[in-house]
Amino acid sequence: MKYLLSKIRVTNSIFLIGTFATTCTAVPLYIWHYGIDLFQIFLFFFFFTSSAISITLGYHRLFSHLTFKANPLVKLYTLLFGAAAFEGSALAWSADHRRHHKFVDHDDDPYDISRGLFHAHIGWLLFRRSPDTPLTWVRDLQQDKLAWWQHQFYVPVAVLMGFGLPALIGLMWGGPVAALGGFLIAGFARIVCVHHTTFCINSLCHWIGDRPYSSKCSARDSLLMALFTFGEGYHNFHHEFQHDYRNGVKPWQFDPTKWTIWLLSKIGLTSNLRTVPEEKILKAQIDEQEIILQKSLQNRATPLTDQIQSMLDAARTQMNESLLVWEGLLIQYRAALAGKSELSRKELAELRRQVNAASDSFRESLKAWRNTWQAIPTAC
Repeated sequence: MKYLLSKIRVTNSIFLIGTFATTCTAVPLYIWHYGIDLFQIFLFFFFFTSSAISITLGYHRLFSHLTFKANPLVKLYTLLFGAAAFEGSALAWSADHRRHHKFVDHDDDPYDISRGLFHAHIGWLLFRRSPDTPLTWVRDLQQDKLAWWQHQFYVPVAVLMGFGLPALIGLMWGGPVAALGGFLIAGFARIVCVHHTTFCINSLCHWIGDRPYSSKCSARDSLLMALFTFGEGYHNFHHEFQHDYRNGVKPWQFDPTKWTIWLLSKIGLTSNLRTVPEEKILKAQIDEQEIILQKSLQNRATPLTDQIQSMLDAARTQMNESLLVWEGLLIQYRAALAGKSELSRKELAELRRQVNAASDSFRESLKAWRNTWQAIPTAC
């Protein structure tokens, strides 16, 4: 019995089960007895959005991956409402997450999906498999005074922001009944909703969707998951390019966390937004598609003819050569924009024209390469 209890994270288990049970019992009883008005709905969504975005924007993209720099006001907001999510301090959360990226899908991954969906989603928080992740994973973040302050006073900050503030706002708005509603709906129910949307990043985002950038790990891209996780559902891209502030890299992809970071940059509250060059992203997609296509060839009943193999090799060579030309010109153009080379306005415009022409040439060669692959089933 003593051994069994040592494997249970008692505090986590009591809190996670207790908040869920309260949400399933006390919250419906409150609504049945007192009803629910627009104020309570607004309060729920304000705290839900603030705490969820504080995890995705603050804990994840700012602190864990350093994908941008933030004004102290943005840091403070995400640290306060991140605490209200009751997912640990920013330092502890980031330590676990960096360890996850280092050992994804292996034993040292805290929420290893290969141990099952339940373990990745919530089991790792309920049961102890290994010692807690030490803060040596976040030595850099320990130098951040605001993050260190939140870590030291995490529990009182979490209780005050997660339960006290919504109850106080309710009290000021409509007295004791509204305070109880704020405490239950914007407190307990909101915490449960935030928990299971962010937990989906560890579980379903490694289980549902496609892997267009890399099949080296289980992380997947999924619009469905992006809708529920404030844009974190494009998880295959994130694991391949973890230092990019975007997860939904395509303009049409749903990533409200990315949009928020970008909008904050326009008013000077965020800066140094890190992005991966477009050509590097395309190269990753091409490499992954090549792996998939090569595997499909291995399963063919008949080998490729020399003629078709030559066509494939020629298309691949042309595509790679076009990509190298485009990359070289892009490096020159970016250096010129950064003031690292002395070019006249006319020369800069000409270089830009060459970059566009090289981009068009590469995309044509990429299209030809794909068409060559698509022609194989009918050609053989």
